[in-house]
Amino acid sequence: MPRAKPKPKPKVSPRGLSSRPPLERMMQIHQAIQAGEYPSSTALAARLEVSIKSIHRDLEFMRDRLQLPLEYEEVRHGWFYTEDVASFPALQISEGELFALLVAEKALQQYRGTNFEAPLVSAFRKMAASLPDTISLNLADWGDTISFRTSAEPVLNLEVFDSLAKATTRQEQLRIRYRKPGGQVAEERVIDPYHLANINGEWYLFAFDHLRKAMRTFVPARIQATERTGVKFVRPERFSLEKRLRSSFSVHAGEGDFPVAIRFSARVADYIREKKWHASQRLTELPEGGLEIRMTLSSIHEIQRWVLSWGGEAVVLEPLELQRAVADAAARLASFHPLTDPRRSRSE
Repeated sequence: MPRAKPKPKPKVSPRGLSSRPPLERMMQIHQAIQAGEYPSSTALAARLEVSIKSIHRDLEFMRDRLQLPLEYEEVRHGWFYTEDVASFPALQISEGELFALLVAEKALQQYRGTNFEAPLVSAFRKMAASLPDTISLNLADWGDTISFRTSAEPVLNLEVFDSLAKATTRQEQLRIRYRKPGGQVAEERVIDPYHLANINGEWYLFAFDHLRKAMRTFVPARIQATERTGVKFVRPERFSLEKRLRSSFSVHAGEGDFPVAIRFSARVADYIREKKWHASQRLTELPEGGLEIRMTLSSIHEIQRWVLSWGGEAVVLEPLELQRAVADAAARLASFHPLTDPRRSRSE
């Protein structure tokens, strides 16, 4: 059948050509053309649920940037390849994107042992396999230049963790057996799991507890068993983890409003300067290298342990409740670690 002259391509602005259309969409266009369907722009737009203008941009990108032999067949009113195309061109990627990809791969270590690990590793391998050989080799070389390390990994029951992840995604109610910190016997709870979050390397489940009739935070490592109740729930639109933890120092969401002020010695001040510890923090430089930090928190429960972790290099200025809590904890530490003379112990 004689072929008519190719249909003129719609003009695209330089800005349109410089942007990158979604790769997944172009892959579907490629598959339809490769299958000999002679798809029209209108049919592609309807199939992919985008505008015809978007399809035109995708086709321009495929022809001009990916060098695919695209032409329009007037008789069949559709697109086709004028030459055999063995496969979709290798993914184009910049050096900056390559480095970001490497960092993402290294960051997978924090998901090791969870049900997220396998699909994440699989997705990364597919992306890496689509890179040109030279870039793939470069990626391997760069693997020796960056890493992530976690000193203390959470101990997870993978079966329990998997059920929590699925129930959270599917909005399914669960019956769990949960042991509170310091508790000897696990309690039965019925929960609506709203959100599963990894915060500072630790996993937490935010759920509505039907026993307490309120939101509670659960540690997956303390959940001994789960059971589906068969009940579905609707996550409230007003629920927002960001809002819930906005004034929290970590994951403990209290209902107070505590102005906190802590003074750090010059020996540790640099460590405080190097991080943003809280959204509300304000730093004040002190004479001789010291530093003062002020924050407004909803609870002092977690900040107490943080102050103690600086081993006497941090002094609480306010509030009074935090001063007392730190002083009491320090007194207990001192009573648990009495100073002894090793020579006296040997002579006795």
